[in-house]
Amino acid sequence: MAIGLTTMMIAGIGSLTLLLPTTRADMYQFVGRDGSISLTNVPSDPRYRKIGIDTRRRHATVSERDLEPVIRRHASRHRLHPALIRAVIKAESNFDPLAISRAGAIGLMQLMPETAQRLDVRDLYDPDDNVGGGTKYLRQLLDRFQGNLPLALAAYNAGENAVDRYQALPPYTETRQYVRRVLQYYRAGLVRDGVILNRPVSRPVSAEATGPRAISERPSH
Repeated sequence: MAIGLTTMMIAGIGSLTLLLPTTRADMYQFVGRDGSISLTNVPSDPRYRKIGIDTRRRHATVSERDLEPVIRRHASRHRLHPALIRAVIKAESNFDPLAISRAGAIGLMQLMPETAQRLDVRDLYDPDDNVGGGTKYLRQLLDRFQGNLPLALAAYNAGENAVDRYQALPPYTETRQYVRRVLQYYRAGLVRDGVILNRPVSRPVSAEATGPRAISERPSH
C-alpha cells in the first residue's frame, strides 16, 4: 500500500517552520476505532476519506539545534542523555518530522499509531509530542531489559516480542545494523557533548552484546 502525508501538519515548536515541494497531492485516510491511522493514495475500502494536501509549506527536516530544547526536556524527564535521543531520531527519520515508513511508523522517532496511543501521543506529526512519546517508550524498554541498551534498541526497531523470543538481539540483519548505527551516533554525540573522550577503544562495542552489563544508557546531566 502506498503511504503518503496527511493533513495533520506540524504544529511547530517555537520558531520551527517546514517547507515541502509546491505540489498538490490527493491522499485517503481511515481512522480506526482504536485511533490507528491508515493512509493510502489507492483506497480499496469505502471507509477511506479523501484528504487534499496543499503542500506549499516549508521543508520538513528540522535542525538538531532547533530541536535541542525539546530533546533535552524529554531526555531529562525520562532520565536519558540527550545524545541517545538525538541518535535514535537520526537513525529513525534523519530529523524529518513528516517521515512515514512503509510499515506505517510516523514522525521523528517513527512511532507506530498503536504504540503512540499507548503512550498518550495525540499528534504524531508534532515534534514535541512525537519526541516525548518516543523518549518515554525508550525509557520503558531500557527498564524492561535492565538497562541493556542494545536490547532496548533492538526492541524499539523489531518489537519487544522479537527480543523476548530470542532473549538476545534478533537475528535480523536490519535490526542489527540499526542497533550498530544508533550506537555509533550515540557515541559521536557523547563525544560532542564532552561526556567521553574521542579516542580509540581497545575493543569495539559489538551489537552482539546482550548481557545486562553490555551497554547501559548514560544518565542525563
